Amino acid sequence: MTAQPKVSRENDSSEYAEVLNRLRQEPAISLQNSVGNSRPEPTLDEAREDLARAIGEVAHSLFAKKYGPMVATVTKTTAEAVLKDLEKNAYRAKNDATLIAQELIDRAITKNRSKKKK
Repeated sequence: MTAQPKVSRENDSSEYAEVLNRLRQEPAISLQNSVGNSRPEPTLDEAREDLARAIGEVAHSLFAKKYGPMVATVTKTTAEAVLKDLEKNAYRAKNDATLIAQELIDRAITKNRSKKKK
């Protein structure tokens, strides 16, 4: 067992006062307006274009010698189309899942109510 030094209440309250003063003086931490990230968040379209461009560049570096210089352009266009379709399908799947969950909940509630009436 180690001996704990006695701390007077005056020292304890002065430490709290220092911490509180420091908290009041320092600016609040914000993740959205941080100094290192002055660029605004990209939109979904911009992010999709960036990803498609990157996929096109990778495809060009891998397959340009074998299939020609148009590989990057074709791949970029195809990647954008596929990403848009994936986005639409994900949105539909989300809506379908929401409807299914809602229907199951409604049936469970209706089933419980009919049992209580009997």
